[in-house]
Amino acid sequence: MASDIEIARAARKKPIQEVAARLGVDPEDIIPYGHDKAKLSARYLSGLRSKASGKLVLVTAISPTPAGEGKTTTSIGLADAMNRIGKNTLLCLREPSLGPCFGMKGGATGGGLAQVVPMEDINLHFTGDFHAISAAHNLLAAMVDNHIHWGAEPRIDPVRKTWRRVVDMNDRSLRAIVTGMGGPANGTPAETGFDITAASEVMAVLCLARDPADLEARLGRMIVGYTGNREPVTAADVKAVGAMMALLRDAMLPTLVQTLENNPCLIHGGPFANIAHGCNSVIATRAALRMADYVITEAGFGADLGAEKFLNIKCRQSGLSPDAAVLVATVRALKMHGGLGKDDLGSVSYAALERGLANLGRHMDNLKKFGIPVIVALNRFTTDTSAEINAVQAFCAAQGVQMSLCTHWAEGGRGAEELAHAVVAATGARLSGFRPLYGSDLTLMEKIEAIATSIYRAERVEAPKSVRAQLAAWEKAGFAHLPVCMAKTQYSFSTDPALLGAPEGHVLRVREVRLSAGAGFVAAICGDIMTMPGLPRRPAAEVIHLNANGQVDGLS
Repeated sequence: MASDIEIARAARKKPIQEVAARLGVDPEDIIPYGHDKAKLSARYLSGLRSKASGKLVLVTAISPTPAGEGKTTTSIGLADAMNRIGKNTLLCLREPSLGPCFGMKGGATGGGLAQVVPMEDINLHFTGDFHAISAAHNLLAAMVDNHIHWGAEPRIDPVRKTWRRVVDMNDRSLRAIVTGMGGPANGTPAETGFDITAASEVMAVLCLARDPADLEARLGRMIVGYTGNREPVTAADVKAVGAMMALLRDAMLPTLVQTLENNPCLIHGGPFANIAHGCNSVIATRAALRMADYVITEAGFGADLGAEKFLNIKCRQSGLSPDAAVLVATVRALKMHGGLGKDDLGSVSYAALERGLANLGRHMDNLKKFGIPVIVALNRFTTDTSAEINAVQAFCAAQGVQMSLCTHWAEGGRGAEELAHAVVAATGARLSGFRPLYGSDLTLMEKIEAIATSIYRAERVEAPKSVRAQLAAWEKAGFAHLPVCMAKTQYSFSTDPALLGAPEGHVLRVREVRLSAGAGFVAAICGDIMTMPGLPRRPAAEVIHLNANGQVDGLS
């Protein structure tokens, strides 16, 4: 079979106006970016509010491994399959970050015959939203430093400045820096650093805002530092919000593209699920629910991260309520969770598979706690045996969960029709009694403990006195009602990325907490997780290049 990028280049794309017309969107209501992608206009989005809402399906996965699970591929395959069986379905995805594209993970447009296109554009720059978010974030950083330099009111204590800078790249050398060196004309020297754009609070705000007015209000609430009396200073206080909104004017609009089977897809926003809330924008999801009868969306990494945050943060803030959840797994990944090495995954090991099924079971059990129907999608590889597939199916049946075998990577939407019918049945049964995991009345530490003990199965949470004191201070300041956003490794339920499977009784260590007052959550930084990733020993950027035809080669 051809490579993903070769398949994407051979796609018979329809003009984006035709894709929009299928959704009932008139040409004047889209803003084309070339022939194959377009923004939905602000006027069109505002006119959708009176329309009825469709059914929402969340796609999540087991804990990720180097073996691959194919969550995005499954989301695309499912959307194609739903349309194949006659269901008016719209796909909602996040935009890939340049950091993983040039680092280790690669792109995020699916694979095989289940892809969204144009693949190169989506993975590299796309419509410039990430750059606009970076620019707005860094404009605020510059205005904060300028505010301090001129001694403007309210006076920010330079040592209590909290607003860092961002760049959409993996660059470990920027994690901790000193700015303002070279004398008074260059500002006040201060220790600070960079995060990756996907971890920016501006990204989180854009993805959680309901509309432009809500976006502006949230930007204004973002805390950038504190006065000498420890009073918070916000982006509104430094008068940065208007200019930030100008930079984000187009970035707040979702972009319409298509799958290989010419089905519509909205791509908007891209917060990481291991260091942020990991979901596409509320604006895109809410619009999609009024444009189609079914909406397929995904949340990043495993269900303990992206799905937990989708359900506890995004749904809580937006009023969304999922009708079903699809949990993606592969035999290969399950065997890896059972202790089999990556080089041995093509061999049959029922013992490893049986041990690895505990990871699948843990995620199924966790999703059930939110009161939504769960369906397992087993993404089939050619090395999977019938006996291995039957073992997974029997395990799911014993847990009262339906499993659908999927071959969308090789067959496109046709290979996910069984899953599509299962999703229709689950959403049609009206079984969803969605509820968040914890109430808003708990303390911030109690919310962290609820996730740690109920979702991660930790024995306890450990946090230094400074962290507990900071949480108590935020509660006193009126932020006790906020949900928490856990930042931890995606590879394990614990904070140890090497501890695979379904560990219990471990200790969750919270080393730092950050208040995102604009986004509306408190982030708990756990273990060794970094909000600015680094490049691996052999980054993907080494093999990415332009070929003789001016096309991008090396993307995966």
